[in-house]
Amino acid sequence: MTQEQTFRSAVECSGIGLHSGAPVSVRILPASPGTGIVFRRTDLDNFEIEAVSRNVARVSYATSLMKKGVLISTTEHLLSSFIGLGIDNAIVELDNLELPILDGSALPFVELIQKAGIRKQRRPRKYLKILREVEMREGNKFISVYPAESYSVSYSINFPHPLIGKETFQVELSNGSYLRNIAGARTFGSREDEKAMRNMGLIRGASRDNCIVLTRDGIENGPLRFPDEFVRHKVLDLVGDLALLGKPILGRIVADRAGHAMHTALVSRILRDKTLWEEVTLPEDDKQGARPYEVQAAAGSSL
Repeated sequence: MTQEQTFRSAVECSGIGLHSGAPVSVRILPASPGTGIVFRRTDLDNFEIEAVSRNVARVSYATSLMKKGVLISTTEHLLSSFIGLGIDNAIVELDNLELPILDGSALPFVELIQKAGIRKQRRPRKYLKILREVEMREGNKFISVYPAESYSVSYSINFPHPLIGKETFQVELSNGSYLRNIAGARTFGSREDEKAMRNMGLIRGASRDNCIVLTRDGIENGPLRFPDEFVRHKVLDLVGDLALLGKPILGRIVADRAGHAMHTALVSRILRDKTLWEEVTLPEDDKQGARPYEVQAAAGSSL
């Protein structure tokens, strides 16, 4: 059976929150089988918030969790790295309300995981296997999930910018593809929108060091890491948001101009209807030879 995984040792980092601009230190600890991902606010008497759908709070420009009035913001990049590298159980300690943005991608978190090492646990990993399709539309936005034997994503975006326009990216999340194709894709924003967003209390920690800065017809801080880095970052966000299902998913996700709100709405829709899915375990190697949620990082490889 494919087993759950956690860290071999604790790791830590520090930085500032993208939207709050507040300094924050993070320490990630191994956790026992069946724990899942649990955030712990060390500045608030170690108050714990589980990374599950019922605790989802604001989902406009970032995905945040809230429990009994305690907030943890911008969780998607860290959760994405956990799913991408097959981490099932971890305690994430932080001393402020927002996780650090670091370089705007999941790559620094991936490197932390590689530094800590990945340890297999004795409990079989349970997957949430999609049995029936779910489709959701909102204007020109669309997101859906279809039955499949593995986890794959097809994402399309369409931004009125000469360097973006319509981009589509498809990826099968197995055998290290997350590391190669998704982890390094950074968040992005426009100088034209900066003033309005700051007036809304957002992006107070944004800088050329932690996001791609778009001008009217170019980029201030190029080059891009991928020719289609923008849509790859949307895939990164989606993977992190779908981590709130609480179990790795087996299904094919198709999204077009969706966003955090639609990602988490899909999570809620799936969990509300238990006829849409079943819990399954998998053999160590599936019949196609792919290994969902298993990566070379477990053997010490690097990007």
